[in-house]
Amino acid sequence: MQDNKDKIREKNIDNISKHIADTKIKNKIKKIDKIKRGLIIKKYSKDFFYIIVGCFIMAMGTSLFLLPNQLSSGGFAGISTIIYYLFKLPLGITMFFLNIPLLILAFFKISKELFFKSIIGTLLLTLFIDLLDTFQAFTDDKLLACIYGGILNGIGTALVLRATASTGGTDLLTYVIRKYKPHFQTATLIVVVDTIIVLLNVVFFKRIEVGLYSAIAIYLMGKMIDIVFEGVNFTKMMFIISKEYKEIATRVGKELDRGSTAIYAKGMYTREKRMMLLCVGTRTEIAKIKMLAIEIDPKAFIITANARETWGKGFKKVK
Repeated sequence: MQDNKDKIREKNIDNISKHIADTKIKNKIKKIDKIKRGLIIKKYSKDFFYIIVGCFIMAMGTSLFLLPNQLSSGGFAGISTIIYYLFKLPLGITMFFLNIPLLILAFFKISKELFFKSIIGTLLLTLFIDLLDTFQAFTDDKLLACIYGGILNGIGTALVLRATASTGGTDLLTYVIRKYKPHFQTATLIVVVDTIIVLLNVVFFKRIEVGLYSAIAIYLMGKMIDIVFEGVNFTKMMFIISKEYKEIATRVGKELDRGSTAIYAKGMYTREKRMMLLCVGTRTEIAKIKMLAIEIDPKAFIITANARETWGKGFKKVK
């Protein structure tokens, strides 16, 4: 009888323990789900903020600088500029209707998230362009217009791209083309399409200056996209081949608080095996490293190159 009671007690204890364990697991799963939902909401909130601000900045560059001066930043904006002056149709609405066939085609070729964001970006850009078009242009100087129009369009485009979105036009067209022709380079496609559209603007307005100023705007736009993506704190890397690599590495660490990496290398002419130092730093730091290396070994072989992006300790934090 006592044995039965003990067995029942043990079974009850096991059931309670199992229930407690299951409850803990369920609570942990709920907590994880809550964190995931929070991260997703945070991500999309950040993305939509970038899209809204980016579209507004793009609209400023277009409506307050480029459009009033008959300039183009390429893409559907360039075609819409011609239609704007030819038929007096609102630029934003024209851009939207030009994007409709492309959006329909893109629906079957790109991710649903990108498609949804592209619709939002296209609608917002349309709205902001026509809204700001009611204001007076900031300048009628074509040089100033192409400079500031290009800069603003570049900043705005970069913010939209950071949100993995699109405002239609050339960038969305490249997404679609690359689905059919994956070997095509995106940058090449954009340059080709923008060049054709700028040439159309030159033919329509019968002024070569339109094309020349528009080319400046497109160039600045590309540069600003790079700056927004990579930041203004550009880094450089330096390769140093020297027999005194140990001393150079030690002094770089002590005097500049920068690390260096030794790489095994072999000279194909001399057939000698040597160590090559790789150092990364700011422009100022690289200049100091160069002087330091020459001071230690005047015969050191030094190569300096631009580092497009540098992530990790001492540089950008890995997100």
